[in-house]
Amino acid sequence: MALANPVKFIQEVRSEVGKVVWPTRREVVMTTIMVFIMAALTAIFFFLVDLLIRTGLNGVLTYFGS
Repeated sequence: MALANPVKFIQEVRSEVGKVVWPTRREVVMTTIMVFIMAALTAIFFFLVDLLIRTGLNGVLTYFGS
């Protein structure tokens, strides 16, 4: 295995970083807002599923428990 030249490596890294297309501030803000919205919708969904399962289980246990 040949050792890489550190200077060449740094030059290649800088070249690759220059090719990166960085998001605009607006894109970052919009993406962040969408993440929060999706997290809230997911939390509501799982809350409702949990409520449904809990209610059903309580009904079954009450029916067969008495």
